[in-house]
Amino acid sequence: MITGLAMSVAQVDSMAPLSSDIFYDILRRLDGLTLASAACTCAAFCSISREERLWENVCSSMWPSTNREDVKSLISSIGGFRKFYADCFPLIVNKEVPEFQWNDYLGYPEEWSEAEYYGDMDEFGSISPSDFVSIVDIRYKDKTICSKVLWGIPNANGFNGWFDNCPFRIDLLTYSPSDDHHEDEVTLSVSDGLPPISSMQRERKDGKLWCELRDGIRLSWIVLNRKIKQAANLSSWSPLGGQRHWPTDKDFLIRFGSVIPAKDILPCRVVECILVMKFRVIHTEGDGVQTTLKLTELSMQLEDMEGAHVNGRNSLLILKEALSCHRSKNYGEFLESCNLYSKVQNELKEEKMRIESRLDRLCILSGIAAFITFCYYIL
Repeated sequence: MITGLAMSVAQVDSMAPLSSDIFYDILRRLDGLTLASAACTCAAFCSISREERLWENVCSSMWPSTNREDVKSLISSIGGFRKFYADCFPLIVNKEVPEFQWNDYLGYPEEWSEAEYYGDMDEFGSISPSDFVSIVDIRYKDKTICSKVLWGIPNANGFNGWFDNCPFRIDLLTYSPSDDHHEDEVTLSVSDGLPPISSMQRERKDGKLWCELRDGIRLSWIVLNRKIKQAANLSSWSPLGGQRHWPTDKDFLIRFGSVIPAKDILPCRVVECILVMKFRVIHTEGDGVQTTLKLTELSMQLEDMEGAHVNGRNSLLILKEALSCHRSKNYGEFLESCNLYSKVQNELKEEKMRIESRLDRLCILSGIAAFITFCYYIL
């Protein structure tokens, strides 16, 4: 009896590590959301799901740029891959977009004080552009076509304060570490899933290439601050808008982004992070060449409610605050915040146009009155 019991215990003990191995093999095949859900089902899954290696695989699959050894070390230094995924997978949702009140914007920007316009100098002194890292990945139909990592913010030092006071902008393709221009070219062709087009005239009529590009392209732009050990994805999962055949007939512009808070930084209290991606048609079908697009621009900039670019100093403050703001995995909630921002922005523009129209009419009436007075004295 005792011998049989001992054998049963030994069998259970020998199966325990085998079960853990099987569970691990199951969990390592899951994506991040499914892995997080599986962790809630039982104690064994919960324990195994804490393994950093699982989350490293998840991040590597979702963001191939995290496969680099320097990026792996960076992520480990700020809390690990599990924390990185939890920070960067949800989208930034700003529920505090102010309702339109024209009096809030009437003095913008001429009546701002210098402190309001240029931000808190004491707080700015604690922010270094070199603390920021951009981790960027582009996918087309689930295939990675571009992965880039940018350490620091270009041109942020020197030039006698040029960066602080000029419009903030990062053009990722301009600051490539490679000296080989062709090595860094990012292209899409029919072999990547693009539909073939015979001519640009045909594309203007049916827009098939544009629709396929807009529906299939995805952008992730993660900003990480090494000093405060926080990260966030400033992109939207899908394009928020775009324009075909602009600025030239062969160009396609696709816009991603998010609405991020600037409550204690700018009077408008909220800004839009605009991520622009431009492709150009370099080949159409014919002469043995496939339809091919080339990525010509990948940039970030911040704009306030009136569409004015935010300067470099305030942009650093805003980016730092964005890394700790509210996030959500609900895409509908994200779109709701973007739509609310657009609504308030359009109301502001319409009211500004009405005021300018009234001023124009007032100037015309004043001119007519002055002309009548002049004629009266002449006669």
